[in-house]
Amino acid sequence: MSDLRCVVVTPEQTELDVTADSITVPLFDGEMGILKGHSPLVGRLGYGALNVKNASQTDSYFIEGGFVQVSENVVSVLTDKLVPLSDITAQAASDAMQAALAMPMSKPEDTVVRTKAVSRAQAMTRVAG
Repeated sequence: MSDLRCVVVTPEQTELDVTADSITVPLFDGEMGILKGHSPLVGRLGYGALNVKNASQTDSYFIEGGFVQVSENVVSVLTDKLVPLSDITAQAASDAMQAALAMPMSKPEDTVVRTKAVSRAQAMTRVAG
């Protein structure tokens, strides 16, 4: 039995609280795998797949940035949104990209919002099944 715990919290509620053998999170600069006994850390998340693996299955979710903390075999993920990967389609990713590219860029703050939307859509495209 695994002693690694994964807790995912969004602004609305605790979305996930499960035990796992391993967890993979999308950091803003690459993926990181976490096993039981991992050193404590805090990291900034990017857009991408959160994979929670048990002996019998792997559950995968799309997360939209946030932060991860690892401490005493508890992986705490704070993110804006958690969506099962099975709900992310190629069409939804394509629609998100089209909407992002159609955003205005007339002001500097518009460019920041558009860049984040494009990054999110690119991550959705990578994980779409």
